[in-house]
Amino acid sequence: MGKNIMFRFLVELNVRIMKNYLPSPFVFCIILTALISAAVLTVTGQTLLQAAGFWSDGLWSLLGFSMQMALILVTGHVLAKAPSVGRLLDNLAAKIKTPRAAVAAVTLAALIGCWLNWGFGLIIGAVFAKALARQVRGVDYPLLVASAYSGFLIWHGGLSGSIPLALATEGADLVKLSGGTIQAAVPVAETLFSPLNLTIVFGLLFGLPLLNMLMLPRNPLVADPEKLQEKAPEMPPRDTFAHKLDDSRLIALFLAAFGAVYLYAHFSRNGFSLALNVVIALFLFAGLLAHGTPERYSRAVEDSAKGIAGIVLLFPFYGGIMGLVMGAPEGGTSLAAMITNAFIAVSSERTFPVLAFLSAGLVNVFVPSGGGQWAVQGPVMLPAGAALGVDPAVSAMAVAWGDAWTNMIQPFWALPLLGIVGLDARAIMGYCLTALLYSGALIILAFLFLA
Repeated sequence: MGKNIMFRFLVELNVRIMKNYLPSPFVFCIILTALISAAVLTVTGQTLLQAAGFWSDGLWSLLGFSMQMALILVTGHVLAKAPSVGRLLDNLAAKIKTPRAAVAAVTLAALIGCWLNWGFGLIIGAVFAKALARQVRGVDYPLLVASAYSGFLIWHGGLSGSIPLALATEGADLVKLSGGTIQAAVPVAETLFSPLNLTIVFGLLFGLPLLNMLMLPRNPLVADPEKLQEKAPEMPPRDTFAHKLDDSRLIALFLAAFGAVYLYAHFSRNGFSLALNVVIALFLFAGLLAHGTPERYSRAVEDSAKGIAGIVLLFPFYGGIMGLVMGAPEGGTSLAAMITNAFIAVSSERTFPVLAFLSAGLVNVFVPSGGGQWAVQGPVMLPAGAALGVDPAVSAMAVAWGDAWTNMIQPFWALPLLGIVGLDARAIMGYCLTALLYSGALIILAFLFLA
């Protein structure tokens, strides 16, 4: 009874904090810009004009990276909303009979989906949660949705993780975003498929469904199945030659076949080498096949593109923050260099990955984007880790997992999912707090003993 009361108190406290004090991600970004500007002016001795110059230089420095992040979300979202995927999830839901099994199933589906592609996993979790709520009697709907969102914890350790894929992508951005620490691409074998990362991934796959099942409330809040029915998608007209061409399966098959040749050539030349563009291509062509025609795929993209507003708006400002952090006048020192030196002073080779993870979790509350966070922290953390003898791949994955970790109390990326399921963020954040505590302990232990 005492543990139950304490849990309820923590849930209600978290809900009150989120409701009353959590500003929008855009306001977060503005606040962070103000804080970093003040630090630059105070600590580095730069003038206002110098700081403004570094900020403006950074504003447009991540446009290519921003487009890649937007496409990762859109292509995953589109595939998850394909009619064939919806039918598969309905069939799976029909085989599940108990609330405990429903919670475990949606957690696993979201974890696997987010490991493949975070945009895909977010939407697949939402669609599956609705299917389960329609067909499983007595299941608590907020916990079902929270379980779907908890799968997002795994995304930065998976195939669409922006930091490990950025490390695997050769080019000037790699050198810039790593603070000059990395000059050549780091293969995913050293990040995503390292023993360290796989230990965390399997710890989540086995532990998180069990944890979510334990949180089943005694008095479940059951959703009305009638309100969860999916509307049939509007079919494109086929009354003219142009409309028939737009809705042609042959044209879709031609483009998908061309894409398959491109992917075959890439993997033949490079082996199992993943980079951002390759992952985007895999989901783009899979989504095109799943929707069947160019017209239907285009409509799905139009619908999914609503979810990239945060990326479009915020990434220039993340670039500006990166410019402020990295900028140094002639003969001066950048804020990044000062922070790097501070981390070196308080860390050892053993403790640095844990401190990097915790700091990344804190920064993610203010910068709710893996790509944006990499722009802010990569140039600081990787040089600090390298100075202590920490492998840059380990430092990068510490930042990656820190970014994924506090998404459980930062609802920015829950918004696409919540829009589908029809719930408010406050309905699920209490459950997500427990997932935060479990995953935090798991990740810290992994970095302490396996890094």
